[in-house]
Amino acid sequence: MGAGVIQKSGGSGGRRRHRRGKSAAMSEINVTPFVDVMLVLLIIFMVAAPLLTVGVPVELPKTAANAMPTEQEEPLTLTVTADGRLMIMNTEVAEGELIPKLTAIAAQRENKKVFLRADGSIPYERVAQIMGAMNRAGFTDIGLVTDTQGPSFGADQVPAEPAGDGG
Repeated sequence: MGAGVIQKSGGSGGRRRHRRGKSAAMSEINVTPFVDVMLVLLIIFMVAAPLLTVGVPVELPKTAANAMPTEQEEPLTLTVTADGRLMIMNTEVAEGELIPKLTAIAAQRENKKVFLRADGSIPYERVAQIMGAMNRAGFTDIGLVTDTQGPSFGADQVPAEPAGDGG
């Protein structure tokens, strides 16, 4: 693939000896096939990278919160789907098994943070019940996952001076 053979001419007509069938190795590397393979791999990874996110489809509520910083370890994610199913990462879990499974998984992880993703159509009471159960089981670092570009309720307008009591 990378090396070829260069045929040497015999030189003058009367001096052909036994060198007629011998050839020297080419010392140049052909990089065109290498570049072709790299471009194909680049395209494959560009297409596949967005598909590597958590695969449970939910319609997250929109908020004005900033994105959280990235972490080394993939975060432990609990998802509540629109039809009320509970999913730890991509695995469905029954309500009675939720806390024991979360505890077992968290015991094997460095980071004890749990991200809660709930579909926007789920009642707030249900989300609060799940958070309360997780808190009672010892999960105190719970992050709510939302989409960005939601209403800011005036948070983007900074007041000129803080309001005081006038005296």
